[in-house]
Amino acid sequence: MKDILFSSWEGQVVDNRDGSKMDSNVNQEIRWPEKLDETEPIKAFMGWDGFVLRSEEVQVVDLCRAYMEAVRNQSCGKCIPCQTGTTVMAKTLEAICNGQGRQSDIVYLKDIAETVHRTAKCGIGKTGPLPILQALTYFPEQFADLVDAKRALTPGQYHASVTAPCMEACPIHLDIPRYVECIKEGRFQDSLDIIRTRLPIPGIVGRVCVRPCEENCRRANLDEPVSIKYLKRFVADQELAKKKEPAYEIAPSSKTGQVAIVGAGPAGVTCAYHLAQKGHAVTIYEHLSEPGGMSAVGIPDYRLPRNILRQEVEQIQKMGVVIQYNTTIGKDIKLEQLENDFDAVFIGIGAQDSSPMRVQGEEKGYKGFIPGVQYLLDINQGRDPYPEGKKVVVIGGGNVAIDCVRSAFRIHKEDVHLVYRRTRKEMPADEVEIRDAEEEKVQFNFLTTPVRIIEENNRVVGLECIRLKLGTPDKSGRRRPVPIEGSEFIFDCDTVVPAIGQRVDLSLIEGMEGIETTAWKTFIVDDVTKQTSRPKLFSAGDCETGPDALITACAGGRKAAQSIDHLINGRPLEYTREDCFHRFYKDVKVYDREEVLGDIGRAKRKHLEMLQPDTRKTSFDEVEKGFSTPEAIAEAKRCLRCYRVGVVAV
Repeated sequence: MKDILFSSWEGQVVDNRDGSKMDSNVNQEIRWPEKLDETEPIKAFMGWDGFVLRSEEVQVVDLCRAYMEAVRNQSCGKCIPCQTGTTVMAKTLEAICNGQGRQSDIVYLKDIAETVHRTAKCGIGKTGPLPILQALTYFPEQFADLVDAKRALTPGQYHASVTAPCMEACPIHLDIPRYVECIKEGRFQDSLDIIRTRLPIPGIVGRVCVRPCEENCRRANLDEPVSIKYLKRFVADQELAKKKEPAYEIAPSSKTGQVAIVGAGPAGVTCAYHLAQKGHAVTIYEHLSEPGGMSAVGIPDYRLPRNILRQEVEQIQKMGVVIQYNTTIGKDIKLEQLENDFDAVFIGIGAQDSSPMRVQGEEKGYKGFIPGVQYLLDINQGRDPYPEGKKVVVIGGGNVAIDCVRSAFRIHKEDVHLVYRRTRKEMPADEVEIRDAEEEKVQFNFLTTPVRIIEENNRVVGLECIRLKLGTPDKSGRRRPVPIEGSEFIFDCDTVVPAIGQRVDLSLIEGMEGIETTAWKTFIVDDVTKQTSRPKLFSAGDCETGPDALITACAGGRKAAQSIDHLINGRPLEYTREDCFHRFYKDVKVYDREEVLGDIGRAKRKHLEMLQPDTRKTSFDEVEKGFSTPEAIAEAKRCLRCYRVGVVAV
């Protein structure tokens, strides 16, 4: 913070203009990046929570002008204070910077800013005037001197960005306030079109996303977050119900090429979609007999109906994308051959191997010992993985483990237990999934870990476990489980399903040199461009990140498609300004969990109607029913439209 001349960010005023460099009362957690990109040092930033100056070269009044112009451009025009007030403020600042201002304009500017801040209906109007008011308070002499001198300023160079807490948290950065607002206004197709500018599989993501957007929804500071995920599902389901075909616009790049994609999962399908929109010829190679990858065989039908998945992928095939099923790269076709035959190759394979438990007997191949990924694959393909078994113990605390125990009920297992080495609080699974499993009467066994598998005649007949207690925190910050001596006991079971983690099988690159991978057997890629150490190979999804959220895989596929298009057209694979701002916002947080919202009326969140636990646990029918139209509109109205405008002086 020593390089900051002035800051009013987050209500903490730091004024080092006298040269003393005293930055008391500074929130040391704020780490302001020095550069927006490699060539543009950040001289100042003005945004929703104040402004920060780093360089005396920045003229504060001109910074205000540039910022207010960006705010005005984002006003939706649906409330008069914001629409009119931001326009007046922008024109007043422009007049002052052009040498045409009057002293009365400064007073007028302050009055208008206070009025807009106090009476506007959404985040743009509420936050937009704040840094202007702060500039008028702490830099009054710059405004007064400029008006007195009647001279025009030479405009500085600025870059503007628009985001929102939910948008910034979303890995693919959907314009969430905009698509939710369309739902509020009954413009469902417009909402879906906005989603599809980035995400081609809204019906899938609208069912199984882990909702990072909702975890960063400002509405949660008041009551509950907006149901962003299920609003996405709603507009996707509306289109399906009407049997309407989406109209995709193809805008070919100057030069088009041929691209191979390995894996028809979320990453590969999203990459294919964006490449097809640019006119490239895309062929996807999938080792399964159907699309979806791990979302097809790793997510049960009661969460993600197979017909929804197939229909959304079929729409992408209608754009000209070819999918070759039952084709394993590295076995049926060598990856090196794809690299030679195509202009670029994208690898988007999922984490389809299970991590070992390292317990006695797991390597013996006993009947009834089935890794979690294989267990779900068999069930999702209509097979009981072990028909003889009736008593199931699943080990793990993530979403795969929850899917395994809930699926076990649905293939008519009479006794189902979940064993987890920590407490419920530490479980990494989605809270909603845990709650649903509890309602279905899954038996949870916390602070428990397996020791050895008990067998007779090469079949599982039990699982020896030991009780644990929580000790000191480990590297993850969670308290480390410690065995309690003498607490061993035996589960009476005939099926043991370890679901403690997943691994990526990178056998497809065997024999190829120069491909950098991590110790966890994932590809090393550029964080933004997704290019590997071999220029024509790109990767995203689980094989880049390790097991992660489906929406993260989609985001990686989109970025890879942009990079592949640049490669084919001979353009540099560089970070876009949007990429630079997203990196900037990782340090300059967009969402404040401690923010106290003002006088905003409370409104209860709409929840989906669900099948009753006793009914749903015996069937693979979809557990949740979608919103009705009135419910979706009412839920969309809860959105506070929390857009944030930021301007960087470079």
